[in-house]
Amino acid sequence: MKRIGILGAGQLGRMMALAGMPLGFEFALYDTSGAPSAGLGTIFSDPDNTQSELDRFLDFVDVVTYEFEHLPLDLAQNIAARKPLYPEVEALRVCQNREHEKALFTQLGIPTPKYRLVNSPKELAEAARELGTPVVAKSITEGYDGKGQAVLKSAAEAEAAWNNIGHPRLIVESFVNFSREISIIAARSSTGETVTYPLAENIHHGGILRYTIAPAPRISAELAQKAAEYIETLMAHLSYVGVLALELFETPDGLLANEMAPRVHNSGHWSMNGAHTGQFENHLRAVAGLPLGDTQPVGVSCMINLIGRHADRDSVLTLSDTHLHLYGKEERAGRKLGHINIVAEDYKALIAKVEKCLPFVPEHTPFTSSLAHFD
Repeated sequence: MKRIGILGAGQLGRMMALAGMPLGFEFALYDTSGAPSAGLGTIFSDPDNTQSELDRFLDFVDVVTYEFEHLPLDLAQNIAARKPLYPEVEALRVCQNREHEKALFTQLGIPTPKYRLVNSPKELAEAARELGTPVVAKSITEGYDGKGQAVLKSAAEAEAAWNNIGHPRLIVESFVNFSREISIIAARSSTGETVTYPLAENIHHGGILRYTIAPAPRISAELAQKAAEYIETLMAHLSYVGVLALELFETPDGLLANEMAPRVHNSGHWSMNGAHTGQFENHLRAVAGLPLGDTQPVGVSCMINLIGRHADRDSVLTLSDTHLHLYGKEERAGRKLGHINIVAEDYKALIAKVEKCLPFVPEHTPFTSSLAHFD
């Protein structure tokens, strides 16, 4: 039996372990926050970053993966020197730094929004004037779920935006005239076997993902093929092992890459019920050296994130083809507490099922997807 170690003990680690237990894996989760929420597996809690606790964790496991990319690189390198670590350190290094990420996209011919790198409020103002406002300023490192970024409507807002973000180096991107945000998720094994999931449409509010629809409606075969080429090129270049997510903008001129995440991803949660093999199982298959599973959808799906407050569990459980996944967390504003996956035979039926479910989701945001005009 292979023991899999997970760096991080939050909801992604929890769902990884739940997906892997039927395959006979054991799990150990290494937590550095002092507040693990996974609620299963063997937890090694190490908020003080002690070598002895890390040693105990590594002695227990055969292979290591991670649920989030904001890990100290020296910790990842230390682990990789002692046990197989997937995805490898290079993927972490690139994804932790938007400058490195954009450079890699450019090197591999993957189009991105126009951008500039700035080191002061003055340079930020100059970049805003050069690119043309509005622009989006983002911290080079650490930002997620809309944190560490600001929209500038004029160059005069540069100093306030700089102070608000609070980082010594920023990336400034031209504002993209996109029709929607989409993502593609793929898995690659150590043998080079690769599988891709269908493109998904993502609806954000306040910088946080609220809904995912998969497969994304009205996607041309050409667009789907181009997205698959981009993510497969990235994985091959990085000798990648595991699940990778690539976030994209759909524009009148084609796709633009926004960012990538070297891990299982919120926009892939629909696959737990909406694909033959979910992203969590395929990630584990990849890092354990097993054959990858079928990624074809079993219908059409919508994932609803539960943010801040829990859904009415009893009512949700009365709905057909509706699957509730809770993370064992207490309610708190802005916190991801769980998600609901709804599966239907077609988009018309999916809309009806989502509308039936939403009254049981407190403080949900409007379901403003491209399906609003579906005929």
